Amino acid sequence: MERILVSSCLAGRPVRYDGAAKPVAGGPFERWRAEGRLVPFCPEVSGGLPVPRPPAEIVGGDGGDVLDGRARILTGGGGDVTGEFLRGARLALEAAQRAEVRLALLKEGSPSCGGHRVYDGTFTGASVPGSGVTTALLRRSGIHVFTEDELDALQALLSDLEA
Repeated sequence: MERILVSSCLAGRPVRYDGAAKPVAGGPFERWRAEGRLVPFCPEVSGGLPVPRPPAEIVGGDGGDVLDGRARILTGGGGDVTGEFLRGARLALEAAQRAEVRLALLKEGSPSCGGHRVYDGTFTGASVPGSGVTTALLRRSGIHVFTEDELDALQALLSDLEA
């Protein structure tokens, strides 16, 4: 049975920067939960950041640029939290490897988990194309990453892998 690494906030845990969750409800997600497929993980908390915490954005690129040392992750007040985000990404990859996960479902827009867009580092609510740090690391390691808006695509790949 394929397991899915899932952002803890999507699984209903209040771990976002603002202390909230963004749970996914119904459909295939609830079936995956009932089947015991979900491996909840929060890279930001695992990396050492508290809940709640100041919002953070990638400045100078996206998650791949952070992994390559070309961009940083800063809070709105200028605090550098790049190290915590990198540590969390490495721990997420280790958790995925321990659970033999080939699929991940992560929170769009997050500087850790964004799949297709991240905030642009100006703290104005503007986003740019790109991925978060954890997503970039998981993809570089061969793990297929989906967002909460791509449940059907995740289900299709899951079905293919288990055929």
